[in-house]
Amino acid sequence: MTHWVRFNRGGAEAFGTLVGDSIAIHDGDMFDSPRATGSSVPLSAVELLIPVRAGKMVALWNNYHALAAKLGNPIPPEPLYFIKSASSFLAHGGVIRTPASYAGKVVYEGELGIVIGKTCRAVAEADAASHIFGYTCVNDVTASELITKDATFAQWTRAKSFDTFGVFGPSIATGLDPMSLTVRLMLNDQERQNYPVSDVVFNPRQLVALISRDMTLDPGDVIACGTSVGVGSMKSGSTVSVTIDGIGTLTNKFQ
Repeated sequence: MTHWVRFNRGGAEAFGTLVGDSIAIHDGDMFDSPRATGSSVPLSAVELLIPVRAGKMVALWNNYHALAAKLGNPIPPEPLYFIKSASSFLAHGGVIRTPASYAGKVVYEGELGIVIGKTCRAVAEADAASHIFGYTCVNDVTASELITKDATFAQWTRAKSFDTFGVFGPSIATGLDPMSLTVRLMLNDQERQNYPVSDVVFNPRQLVALISRDMTLDPGDVIACGTSVGVGSMKSGSTVSVTIDGIGTLTNKFQ
């Protein structure tokens, strides 16, 4: 298993792999034969960035059996998704900000994220795994009261794409089985979510195949697999952490 990160050191961006408390620096293309430089830097000496320059985040709705049952929603026959804008992306350690134009509830959603490694266009499910680079932690932050504020138009894009609402990282893990993972979310010192990825309606390979029929997925794009039970709102000053064993912990403050 390998954990890839991007970081800022002295104003210069770089990437590499986690080795204990250090980062082994690489150059080239993270997705195409990256080369180890032989140099390393202490993790404590850098600022972690979002682990990949994603062009878009495709995020799922109603993709877990347990949450669908709780809400009384039917199981969808195909993936239901929306797009989070690239300008919403926030790294581990960044501050999630309350939008100036919104005074309602802001909700956390801990999720597994799929990171695309090769261009996907109408990929067959049998070939989808070869287009997945790895997996990351996602907090799909939502201005929940905006979605149905206007009875004539569901505002998913606005509710999901405020600056700092597309939180993911701290690393991309490769070489693991996503269906064996568990997503846990802590709000301050209280566990709010704890659910198995195996409860998904559409698994990662199915998601890549089905979404790539609709749109091209580019290297670095992220698919957020949706969330399960335990979603709730955050108060100013809260700390929220999404942990997926084998990937890491994504921690952010909310202000």
